[in-house]
Amino acid sequence: MIFSFICDFDIILSKFAPENNHRLLITHSIIPGAVILILGFIFNLTFLIISGFSYIIHIIIDTFDWGTNFFYFQKKQIGLKLLISKEEFDNISKYLLEYKNPQSFFDEKYYGCKPCLVIEILVFILMILSMTFFALEYFLVIIIYFLFLTFHLYHHFKLKKIESS
Repeated sequence: MIFSFICDFDIILSKFAPENNHRLLITHSIIPGAVILILGFIFNLTFLIISGFSYIIHIIIDTFDWGTNFFYFQKKQIGLKLLISKEEFDNISKYLLEYKNPQSFFDEKYYGCKPCLVIEILVFILMILSMTFFALEYFLVIIIYFLFLTFHLYHHFKLKKIESS
């Protein structure tokens, strides 16, 4: 479970990424997930295999909204980029200048998208139901989920506060 969203902690390093976009860092490519997966197969460790797949699935899902630096070495975002128009993507520097913190552009796009929020809520409900019916003994794992959700929401509200000041 942790490896399915641990790559989002690279948001802390976004100041080192081009245009402050943490999705251009190596942590948002399939490379770390592939390394974890390969190590899992080499050492025959199921938890590493599952962790590698979880990491890779997160990266693949991230290609839908505005893309990731999927293979890292080509230094460009790959994906459907459903949350950003072609014009915005091609002139991203111009749009980022409209914000006090460039991350606010991406934050506003994501949290301003009702379908994204609905999907997030439905996935959460599905997670709760799945755990209730199939793995009730792991129900305390939800505490970890709420800790990471708190991290995301803290970052979101911090950006909102910066933009409103």
